[in-house]
Amino acid sequence: MTIQVGIIEDEKHIRENLQILIDGSEGFSCKHLFSNAEDAINIIPTLQLDVVLTDIQLGGKTGIDCILELKDKCPSTNFLICTSFDDSEHVFKALKAGAMGYLTKTTQPSKLLDAINDVYRGGSPMNSHIARKVVSSFMETPVSPEYEKLSERERLIVDLLSKGMRYKEIADQLFLSTETVRTHIRNIYHKLQVNSRTEALNKVFKK
Repeated sequence: MTIQVGIIEDEKHIRENLQILIDGSEGFSCKHLFSNAEDAINIIPTLQLDVVLTDIQLGGKTGIDCILELKDKCPSTNFLICTSFDDSEHVFKALKAGAMGYLTKTTQPSKLLDAINDVYRGGSPMNSHIARKVVSSFMETPVSPEYEKLSERERLIVDLLSKGMRYKEIADQLFLSTETVRTHIRNIYHKLQVNSRTEALNKVFKK
């Protein structure tokens, strides 16, 4: 299976370098590039993209505006932020809009590919310092009754998710296979009636 990726980025050299990286990597295809949100909003619904990598600042409408307009039109497309902004305001606006992950442009190429693969498979990848902002927002916040629905193992996995850990990292820490972790997370999502890491943490920590 080849992951179909689109890019929304207003800086030409960044846009083209990202395409070269993604399209030249096994298991990925990147044929659709957009320099502004307006074109992306008009065209992406006609495509079948698995993941869209978008900057926030795009000259006109922002990448966050783009996600807000497209998330209902493209329910099977995962939106992944890749931007120079790492402040809490942008992070939480993007996640609230429907972004499934948040990376900064300092992310190493191999980590970027891992993140695209991760978000495609149901994860919510973030740079470690972005994840720390998310975790900090939940600190001193009481857990919800939904937390009590989870088994001890599931609660442990939720705690590790809240630290920004990826599925493989959780698997390694708990001495489980990655597929077993995925099964636990699917069960967690089912019990909480959510579809993503961000929604799960929002529900558990009542944020």
